[in-house]
Amino acid sequence: MTKKTGEIPESEILRQSDICAQIAEINAALPKMPLAMIDTYGCQQNEADSEILRGYAGMMGFGFTDKPEDADLIIVNTCAIREHAEMRVLGNVGALRHIKAKNPNLKVAVCGCMVQQEHMANKLKRSFRVVDIAFGPHELWRFPELYKKSIESGERIFENSPSDGAIAEGMPVIRQDNIRAWISIMYGCNNFCTYCVVPHVRGRERSRKSADILAEAKKLIQEGYREITLLGQNVNSYGRDLDENIDFSGLIRMINEIPGEFLIRFMTSHPRDAGDKLFLAMAECEKCAKHLHLPVQSGSSRILKEMNRHYDRNQYLDLIKKARALMPDIVLTTDIIVGFPGETEEDFSETLSLVAEVRYDAMFTFIFSPRVGTKAYDMTDDTPKEVKKERFERLLTAVNGISAEKHAAYIGTEQKVLIDGIDKQDDTVLTARTEGGRLVRLKGGQESLIGSFAYAKITGSNTWALSGELM
Repeated sequence: MTKKTGEIPESEILRQSDICAQIAEINAALPKMPLAMIDTYGCQQNEADSEILRGYAGMMGFGFTDKPEDADLIIVNTCAIREHAEMRVLGNVGALRHIKAKNPNLKVAVCGCMVQQEHMANKLKRSFRVVDIAFGPHELWRFPELYKKSIESGERIFENSPSDGAIAEGMPVIRQDNIRAWISIMYGCNNFCTYCVVPHVRGRERSRKSADILAEAKKLIQEGYREITLLGQNVNSYGRDLDENIDFSGLIRMINEIPGEFLIRFMTSHPRDAGDKLFLAMAECEKCAKHLHLPVQSGSSRILKEMNRHYDRNQYLDLIKKARALMPDIVLTTDIIVGFPGETEEDFSETLSLVAEVRYDAMFTFIFSPRVGTKAYDMTDDTPKEVKKERFERLLTAVNGISAEKHAAYIGTEQKVLIDGIDKQDDTVLTARTEGGRLVRLKGGQESLIGSFAYAKITGSNTWALSGELM
């Protein structure tokens, strides 16, 4: 039986708003507006969490800066998926001591998945005195309260108690742009893949009520947002803990009925729960992007079993066939881990052959990173680093070759694109994305077109992007 999801009472969220108003009054009396900097690492869910932190900071009377030396509040929102991300965070947090030496009133907060790990929270407490506030993902809604406690007591505040989390509605949000928006539809994960720390740091699956999601989506579309991305660690299991008769495919169909011109995207989709119902909803809903990110992680059924993925190679390939039967032009992307404990050359060869058979448009590839608390952390891993790196390079070569071929096939076609910005290397070029998420660099467009849909003729390509002209 699925555990019913808990909810943070509305009175508690209102109490946080009252605290924001108290802090805003204090900040308004300062000689100049204090500035906050939000430094985000990791996945789209962390980006969405940072938008809430930005919302709270705005309510507390802070302006915003990208320069740590100008900030009076620095919030570092962390990721725990791989060791490299943790090391980057620790290095950057440690460097803040020089800035704090010049500005003793600076408050440094570290939050997110890394803090939810007890050993990392202890490391921050013991070795990083620059950190004033640290809290895990479950305490995000309490940030104003934790900040107030820190400034009033002068003490360091650490909050990362074990929890499966609860749903908090009504928190403020300041989004990074007015074109694309994230909507978190659920939090946590029940799958416990042996390599993944997410269930340990973000808790078990809990879904937001469909009415709350629809209200947020309608508001965003009325405000002119052109792309809505539904977020969850496994969006396909959405709704199982709710008292309403709704699943993820039903949610897509409901959002598709909202008036307006916009695209629906989603991530991430776990293969164990993907199938005909989802693919049919994607095919039939004209506003749903025909792009499926379906992480396979390995092409070896033996390794998939060791990973606790709940599907094998043939079952995964069957899903790809079903998706392409309904959507022949679907764009497929995936995640793959190289060097999982016990991976042999034969296992890796099966991954390469699966990549060659599916022919992904793009992939996110990683070398296995052991995470404390996961089952894979204690598995025997006797494959030399040099071998893992060599396999990783072979995989990159394979996928880059396929991507280049697939991108070349766009040349001469007309594509509907969402124009989203100006190229950082050439301010005479606009950037855009196809429905399948392919980057397009456009010549001859005006800045006023940013945020609008248009048609482009594709004139060139490389491994990573397309180029074209507005029609």
